Amino acid sequence: MSAGEEAAPAQPQKAEEQQKPEENQAAEEQKKEEAPAAAEEDKKAEEEEAAAPAEPPQPEVTYKSLVLSAHGGYDKVKLQTKKGQPKPKAGEVLVRVRACGLNFSDLLARQGVCDRLPSMPVSLGMECAGIVEELGEGVADRQVGDKVMVLSRYGLWQELVTVPVNHTFIMPEGMSFEEGAAFLINYITAYMIIFHFGNLRPKQSILIHMAAGGVGTAAIQLCKTVKDVTIFGTASASKHEALKENGVTHAIDYRTSDYVDEVRKISPKGVDIVLDPLGGSDTCKGYNLLKPMGRLVIYGAANLLTGQKKNIMALAKSWWNQFSINAMQLIASNKAVCGYLLGRLDEETELLADVVATLLDLYKEGQIKPKIDSVYPFEQVGDAMRQMQEKKNVGKVILVPEVPKEEAKKEEN
Repeated sequence: MSAGEEAAPAQPQKAEEQQKPEENQAAEEQKKEEAPAAAEEDKKAEEEEAAAPAEPPQPEVTYKSLVLSAHGGYDKVKLQTKKGQPKPKAGEVLVRVRACGLNFSDLLARQGVCDRLPSMPVSLGMECAGIVEELGEGVADRQVGDKVMVLSRYGLWQELVTVPVNHTFIMPEGMSFEEGAAFLINYITAYMIIFHFGNLRPKQSILIHMAAGGVGTAAIQLCKTVKDVTIFGTASASKHEALKENGVTHAIDYRTSDYVDEVRKISPKGVDIVLDPLGGSDTCKGYNLLKPMGRLVIYGAANLLTGQKKNIMALAKSWWNQFSINAMQLIASNKAVCGYLLGRLDEETELLADVVATLLDLYKEGQIKPKIDSVYPFEQVGDAMRQMQEKKNVGKVILVPEVPKEEAKKEEN
C-alpha cells in the first residue's frame, strides 16, 4: 500500500473532531434552558408531598390470652394482652377464637393435679370454636373464613391460636360458636366411653354420674339413640327436672341418699354400664354395682376437687380408697374395667376424625345438641370456674373473648 493511500482517510477524521465541540455546546445550552423548568417541577412535587396527609402508622396486633401463672385458686388464671400476631407453621392454621369450652381437666390443671401442661406461664383450654384467618404452608383442606371447632391438649383460651390442621373440624350449618366450643370434648368422651368401651345395646342399663354436666348431658343424649335403655343419673335435687327432660329414667340425689341403694331398689342385679368420673371410693361402688358381663369405665377424678386449691387430704383419701383388683379376681367376676383419657389420644387423629364424623351426623339429624349452661367473658374466668367447680351448672360453661352482646346491652342500659 502507498503513502498516498494511507493519508487519505485522515481528512474526514479532522472534520468529525471539529463537529463534536459544536454538538456539546448545543447540548449544554439546551440543558441550561431546561434546568429552571425541571427545578420548578421538583419544587412543586416536594410541596405537594409535604401538603399530602401522612399515612397513620399501622397499629400493633394484640390479642387476649388467659394465662395460668401458678397453681392454686381461681385468681391464678389471669387475663393478659399479648403482642404480635402468631404465624402458622407448615401444616397449621391460624384461628380467631370466638368461644372456648371449660372442662374439669382445666380445673385439675389449675390446681396442679394433672401433668398435661408444659412449664408455666401457660394458657389452659382444650377446645374452642372460631374462624380460620391464615393458612400455613401445605394446608389444602381448609380455607380462610372456614368456621371450625378445635381440639388440643392446652393453649386454646386465647383470642388467636395456631393449631395443626388435623386438630380442626368444620362446623356444620346452623351451629353457633358456643355450641361448637361445647361439642368436641364432651361428645367425643361420651361416645367413646359408651360405645367403644361400654358397647351399649338395646334393653341395657347405665349409671351416669354428674348427669347434669357437659359429659353427662352428652351421654344421656347418646344413650337415647339406642332403644329401651334405662338411664340412672346422679345430680342434686334442683337439677332433676332438667335431667328428666333430657331423658334420664331415674334421677338420684347423691347428696341426700346412697345412689347404690337407690339403684338396687329399682334394679336388684345392678346395671350393665357405670360411667365413673369421680374416682376414689365411688369406683369401688361402681364396680360392685355391675351385673355379670358389666363394664365400668373410669374417665375422671372429680372427687379430688374439694376447694379452690389442691387438697392434700383429698388426694390422700382418694389414693387410700383407690380401686384395686388383680387379674384372677377380674376373670372370676365376669366384669370389665376400662380407663379413658381423651388428652392422651390427641395423636390418634384418624380415630378421632371418625368419631367426630359420626357425631356430626347425629347433630345434623337432630339427635344430639349441646346444652349451654352459661357464657362468661374472659374477664370473668374466675366466676366461670367457680360455676363448674361448685357443680352449679346444667350443661356446658363457655368462655368468650368478648363480652356477650346481651350483657353488653345490659351494661349500656
